Amino acid sequence: MDTGLAGKRVLVTGASGGIGAACAREFATEGAHVFVHYHRGLERAEAVVAEVGGELVQADLTDEASVDAMFAATGRLDVCAAVAGMWPSEDVPVWELPLERWESTLRANLTASFLTARGFLRSLAETGHGSLVFIGSTAARFGEAGHADYAASKAGITGLMLSRRHEVLRVSPLAGVNAVFPGWTVSPMTRGHVDDERVRRISRTMALRKVAQPEDVARQVVVLCSDRLSGHVTGQIVTVAGGMEGRVVHDDERRP
Repeated sequence: MDTGLAGKRVLVTGASGGIGAACAREFATEGAHVFVHYHRGLERAEAVVAEVGGELVQADLTDEASVDAMFAATGRLDVCAAVAGMWPSEDVPVWELPLERWESTLRANLTASFLTARGFLRSLAETGHGSLVFIGSTAARFGEAGHADYAASKAGITGLMLSRRHEVLRVSPLAGVNAVFPGWTVSPMTRGHVDDERVRRISRTMALRKVAQPEDVARQVVVLCSDRLSGHVTGQIVTVAGGMEGRVVHDDERRP
């Protein structure tokens, strides 16, 4: 199916990571010109560009001046996939959670998403059309014990997205703003946390007894960014989590 993304100028933040790199590949497959953003993972980002083409852009997304410089470098954009984020892997209950980690996680996930969205919507005011997709998490819906900072930062994405869907109409009445909320996904960020033993435990709350691959998430991002496939879709959250529920679905830990 033709997504209509051929020739579109697409920014993917966090494209040196698992889901971001998968998004860059999927957009490139559709014929888009991809701006591959990275912060510190230069070698990984270079590998993505070598594979899919496009251009490298570097920015610290928690720094206002750095984000503004990134958008100045990309110029006109049609699509922005705000993928960049972080998940502190250490399990820390909230009564022991240092303020430093709390603030760092919110900056990396929520502030970075705000600055990215702001920069893109400023450019949208010039072009009059486009699509913005945030990456959230099922932690925003169900919470995540030991990771209250992460869950709170991703919950903020919902309010940010729902507000942006109305604000964007002031500059572009046809622009879409949506979000994809992955569950457990195989990526460098979750390395060591989705091995076979943990998958058996994790998948007890999921209808599909497996974890997602980055491509599962990336393809939903592409669908939401396509005017042809999602031209009448905005303010929506697509959950990619194998039918996850906030309760145990399978009594045993065996996989079929």
